[in-house]
Amino acid sequence: MKNTKTAAQETVDQSIAAFNESDFARLLGMTVTDARDGYSEVVMDCTGKKNPHGVAHGGAIFALADQAFGIAANCAGADRVAVSVHIQFIAPATGAMVARATRIADNGKYSTFRILVSEGDRLIAEFEGVALQVRPPC
Repeated sequence: MKNTKTAAQETVDQSIAAFNESDFARLLGMTVTDARDGYSEVVMDCTGKKNPHGVAHGGAIFALADQAFGIAANCAGADRVAVSVHIQFIAPATGAMVARATRIADNGKYSTFRILVSEGDRLIAEFEGVALQVRPPC
């Protein structure tokens, strides 16, 4: 059977693999479960990442949202770097969390992403990130 993947899909697959295999993602147990240009979904369990109150540490929640931001901004072959981020913590989490990133604006140089972190149906945090394109897509 022929490989019917496009060059664009190969680029996305390579980006997903690179993000999943990065030292930091492996350290925190983060996994990219879906990604395409301007969108991503990353999962992480809270086990081993709780603060003294028994809930997910804010830094772990931030890291999950940032990982989703990074893959959504970079999986299509362009190189983008974060220039500004903001997070609002809404509720505590104790189990599996998922971060979904969506590009909400793009002027060719700067892209804005909204990342929602949830545990099941409950919203845990909202993260907004602005990325600067430093190299256009290949």
